[in-house]
Amino acid sequence: MTPRRLLIAALLLGLTLDASAQQDESAARQRLDALGQEIESATSRLGATGRARDEAERELQAVESDLAATHARLDSLQAERRLLDDEVNQLRQHRARLEGERGDQVAALGQQLAALYRIGPTPQLKLLLNQGDPAELDRMQAYLNRLVDARNRRLADIARLDDALADTESALDARQTRLASLSDELETQSQHLAERSAERRSVVATLDDRYGSEEERLADLNQSREEAEQTLRRIQAELARMDTPTPSTQIAQTQGDLPWPVQGAITATFHHREGIHYNGIVIQASAGTAVTAVHPGRVVFADWMRGFGNLVIVDHGDQVMTLYAHLQQFSARTGQQVGRGDEVGRVGNTGGLTNAALYFEVRRQGEPINPQRWIARR
Repeated sequence: MTPRRLLIAALLLGLTLDASAQQDESAARQRLDALGQEIESATSRLGATGRARDEAERELQAVESDLAATHARLDSLQAERRLLDDEVNQLRQHRARLEGERGDQVAALGQQLAALYRIGPTPQLKLLLNQGDPAELDRMQAYLNRLVDARNRRLADIARLDDALADTESALDARQTRLASLSDELETQSQHLAERSAERRSVVATLDDRYGSEEERLADLNQSREEAEQTLRRIQAELARMDTPTPSTQIAQTQGDLPWPVQGAITATFHHREGIHYNGIVIQASAGTAVTAVHPGRVVFADWMRGFGNLVIVDHGDQVMTLYAHLQQFSARTGQQVGRGDEVGRVGNTGGLTNAALYFEVRRQGEPINPQRWIARR
């Protein structure tokens, strides 16, 4: 085969390989999208998990779900405001640099104009009338030409700087207008948050008033846990039936070395606390503290569930799941891939809790196991 044909063949082979790689990448993305849709469909079929037994429970779900959305919106607005503040500061610094540069150009232009003024209004005519040494005339003409060119460049630079300053002022105005709008929306959302928080306290008080004794309250809590347990088993069964299960993340190899989802004191241990049957542990932490995934996986549930409040479930493959409950708000959505240390939510007191805390579970094949055997010792 001739060198030319070899080159053409190599190019065609490279194009074929590139096309094949692109097709493989596209197919992988489609499979991931399909998996996310399948998980969404599964959790939709399990939507009955949030159903309450009475009006007060339904109201609690509604108000806590709305509070989670409001917290998330406030976080988004505050993040945008911080970004805009940074942009405004950068634009102001840029404006100051432009104004300084323009001042330098104007000063230099003034010196050039003064030099031209000293030469007079018709320098070319004066040079000809003087009829001096031709070489001297050439040098003076060259100097004069450079002076005029320099003046024209200064004028062009000043015009460019004027345009840049105008653009900067326009960008500043746009961002300051958006900041003012953000401030109004933040105030509105903060007021809505305060109103809904007051409603939540009223709903929780109504729920507590139903109980004639502490024993009745504990019995109801345990019944809520049992209902949630049945729902969790259905979720596990749905995941097991999926055509495209979550790939293995080798989580079993990290047993005893997983990071804590949030730092804090354990106030309830596995299986028991004050008459309530716990399948996980309760970690006390301040409201709004970030809760992070302890291992890579895919979010298969991010919704309100009776007994758990706002709950995130991460499937790690190998039939192992972790649960993060009583969240103030969600930072991850159903179908989303998360990595170790990625934020999945914020500590809260949803589900009727009085104090902010994180409830954390580890499940294998649907059965709860002691999380303290999986997370690292402190």
